[in-house]
Amino acid sequence: MTQNLQPFWETALQDIEKEVSRANFLTLFRQTALYSLEDNIATIAAPSTMVIDLLQKRFLPIIKTALEKQVKKEVDILFIAKTVTNTQKKEEEVPLFSTTPSTSPTIGHLPRVRPDYTFETLAVSDSNRLAFESARNVAQHPGKSYNPLFIYGPVGVGKTHLMQAIANEVYAQNADNKIIYITSEEFTNEVVEAIRSNDTAKMKRRFRSANLLIIDDVQFIAGKDRVQEELFHTFNSLIDNGAQIVLSSDRPPSEIKKLEARLSSRFAGGLTVDVESPDFELRCAIILKKAEKSGYIVSMDAAKFIAEREQDVRSLEGALLRVVTLSGEKGIDEDMAKKALGLSAEKRQDHILHAEDVVDTVCDFYNIKQTQLKGPKRDASLVKARQVAMYLLKNELNLTLVEIGNVLGGRDHTTIMYGVEKIEKLVEKKAVLSEEISGITKLLRG
Repeated sequence: MTQNLQPFWETALQDIEKEVSRANFLTLFRQTALYSLEDNIATIAAPSTMVIDLLQKRFLPIIKTALEKQVKKEVDILFIAKTVTNTQKKEEEVPLFSTTPSTSPTIGHLPRVRPDYTFETLAVSDSNRLAFESARNVAQHPGKSYNPLFIYGPVGVGKTHLMQAIANEVYAQNADNKIIYITSEEFTNEVVEAIRSNDTAKMKRRFRSANLLIIDDVQFIAGKDRVQEELFHTFNSLIDNGAQIVLSSDRPPSEIKKLEARLSSRFAGGLTVDVESPDFELRCAIILKKAEKSGYIVSMDAAKFIAEREQDVRSLEGALLRVVTLSGEKGIDEDMAKKALGLSAEKRQDHILHAEDVVDTVCDFYNIKQTQLKGPKRDASLVKARQVAMYLLKNELNLTLVEIGNVLGGRDHTTIMYGVEKIEKLVEKKAVLSEEISGITKLLRG
């Protein structure tokens, strides 16, 4: 975080405080920071994806107006999940789901790794037990047991938590370990930038000197020949040096299309484990555990009510945050949960939606192919369909900008942000497009 940006944010917060309730301000805004301001993109750090979800959905216009007033220019807002600290905050003002104690002097101890993502904070049941035990074994004996460890499963089942728990455990064993946690999109960007700047040697030294390399959503390197080539040689170098490699994907190596056979073989050469969607009992346990960690007491009946309506970890976190935010109480019973979620629960679809459901439905509605939707062509009709898909992925599935970019062919988060905002403005104006989106949404919800 650039410290000289913080005065802008502190002043902006003063304006924001006048526009929101006291409870919302203390819960959602007090542990945020202006992390960076580059190329008219203001990156705001918030303590968790749950907080980010509420900030984006309910307060983005207020945040944008307040910040633009201070920096004297128009900016696009990007949120990242990082813990920030203000040692002058009173203990009672620490927001929900803070990832580190308020006395912590830094933003996490590993770049891009949440310090609260540990094995101790992960709820375990039959749906993720094998992956949990495998990850813990790897963390205790990096480079010696399962190498690589390949974890796969659908969105929102805890793959990222497991991988970051490995990173935290290895770091705790020896802070001198060089640990790299990176998404496949970021790895791709680094390869492209190294080629552009004619400095591939520096990039190779960075990745091939790691003691632990973790790559999230590795399926998105499929079809990118130069990136796959670099990863192949990096993979071999790390294995030869005894370093540990951990990979995640939404599918097993054999099902990743356009992945070179030599890479697929190496991905499958260690241990491949899947993480299933959490069952009802695990969803209840996740709610109770996260609430307890944040100082809230949720009754079992309330936990069951939430667990019956939310199917993945991220949705559970978002629902829990809505309940505790709207109730304003430390003790949450079933009536409070129903009051906070009842209306929205009635509107939810009976089946679980996935990103591919949205993509398929949009393609069918506009009579285009998936390859066209995810491809590079910028015909007006394709751009329109693509931006509608971005909007629906954001609003129906609560995916992050990076996740949406990955679903739609590896697009940059700024492109996604622009597309979502454009459709939101058209919907607000009740343009013809809003009727199309309503029709697509009805199809999605059956």
